[in-house]
Amino acid sequence: MILIGLTGIMGSGKSTVAALLRRRGFEVVDLDAAAKDSLSRKEALEDIENAFGPGYVRAGRVDVERLRQAAFTSGLLRVLEAIIHPRVREEVRRKIALLEEKGVLVVFIEHPLLFEVGFYRRLDKIVLVTAPMETIRERLRERGMEPGDIERRLSFQIPLEAKKKKADCIIDNSGTEDRLEAQIDALIDKITKQEVIIRCI
Repeated sequence: MILIGLTGIMGSGKSTVAALLRRRGFEVVDLDAAAKDSLSRKEALEDIENAFGPGYVRAGRVDVERLRQAAFTSGLLRVLEAIIHPRVREEVRRKIALLEEKGVLVVFIEHPLLFEVGFYRRLDKIVLVTAPMETIRERLRERGMEPGDIERRLSFQIPLEAKKKKADCIIDNSGTEDRLEAQIDALIDKITKQEVIIRCI
């Protein structure tokens, strides 16, 4: 089985690429979704209450937005990661094992922080989705994010230029949908032919 990381800073269009890969029949394991699922477990709820306080868990559910704000503004991001990441790794291992049993040969692992949390070391190749930073900021503003929140959130991520140096393949998501799909098809062609993945632009 080949494990390929799919990453990009928020607003780059990583989720769009993941959706297009799924449409083409590829398995994509979403680490963000696994992280959200982990927050519903009793042990995680208890750990969050102990670390952040009872106000972050209401009626047996995590107040995700309040927790996110606390993590990014109060220097508690590493505390939250210590609660979530071990559970996410366990869930990903379980999903990969199930897919391997089914004979799946290629699995994409999607997460914006593959480099930041060190998960990239477990993967065979890394695909990075990029776009100009002003385009990314504009997309985030269109989502309703405030400029200060955008910059604060971006500051917790490795700069895009540094990520480019570590990636095996770069997909530029600043053009048309047709151009994006053409890059994805080129990537799939390389995977299908079992070639070494190189820059796809």
